[in-house]
This record gives sequence, structure tokens and C-alpha cells, in this order.
Amino acid sequence: MSRIGKKPINIPAGITVSVDEHNTVTVEGAKGKLVQPVSKLINVKVEDGVVTLTPVKETTEANSMHGLYRTLINNMITGLTQGYSKTLVINGVGYKATQKGQDIELNLGLSHPVFVHPMENITLSCPSPLEIKVEGISKEAVGQMAANIRALRPVEPYHAYGIRYSDEVVIKKEGKKAGK
Repeated sequence: MSRIGKKPINIPAGITVSVDEHNTVTVEGAKGKLVQPVSKLINVKVEDGVVTLTPVKETTEANSMHGLYRTLINNMITGLTQGYSKTLVINGVGYKATQKGQDIELNLGLSHPVFVHPMENITLSCPSPLEIKVEGISKEAVGQMAANIRALRPVEPYHAYGIRYSDEVVIKKEGKKAGK
């Protein structure tokens, strides 16, 4: 059995968790609603404010899914209570971000500005012209949206120009050396 999968998930106040006959887990809270289909190899039970997962059979595939689905359900509950956020930092001459309603306009040294529209249940904000904050209730959606924005102009290693995560460490390379 999975060590992570064995841990029960406590349901905080204000959150409701339900499982239907198709083994789909629905978590609802004040911030919204998230749905996660669960494999038939895993049984999900909601009793007395606690969610427990057990594998149907002791197989390698069931054990790996046991921990996975426990983590996914826990992330759904955490997202609806606290939410998730990622911060991106822009570095470069003339690079900047500006808020245009829900969208963000990025000037990244291209011949044209790039407009980024948020995914469902995601909010984008620009606390400063060199910073983008991605917030939402789904950990997967927040990470994907941040990765999509970062992919518009990945960090180059010589001057560290580009878009990076706030906690990302960029190791700069040494440039060409002058002749002898």
C-alpha cells in the first residue's frame, strides 16, 4: 500500500466532498467547484468529515494510483480553502507587463505585444510592470498557466533576459573572452 495514500484527508468547515456512482469526486467550497474522476482501481469513501482511499486489489498499478488520487483530492481541498499562486518575474531591456482588464499585455522584445488571456478559474494580475501573479483554485491550472506564460520568452543564460519563476535560480554563463 502507498504510504501517502493511507493518510486520511480531513475535510475543513465550508467544504463539501461527494462521490458519485461513476467514482467521480466533487469538491465544493466558497471559491468554486472542482471535479476529479478517479480510477475504478481505487475506492473513495467520505465519512464523518474524512476522505479515505483504498485500493480495490493490491497490484502495482493500484498502489501507484492510490497515492496519486489521494494527493489530487487533497490539492482540490487545499485549493478551495487557501488557493494557489505562482509569481513570474520579467527581466530584460524594455520588457514589461501591463494589465488590460482580465488580460495581460506583454512587451517582450518582439515586433508586437503579446496578449495573454487567463484560463477558467484563473486570475492574472500585475503588481508591478516586471511581475505577473497567477492565482486560482486548481494547482494544475495555475501551474499550466504560469508555464504557458514562461514559455513565451524563456530565460536565456547570458544576460538572464526573459520570464522566470520568482523562486527559479538562473545560472548565468560566461560570455566570449577577448583574444590574448
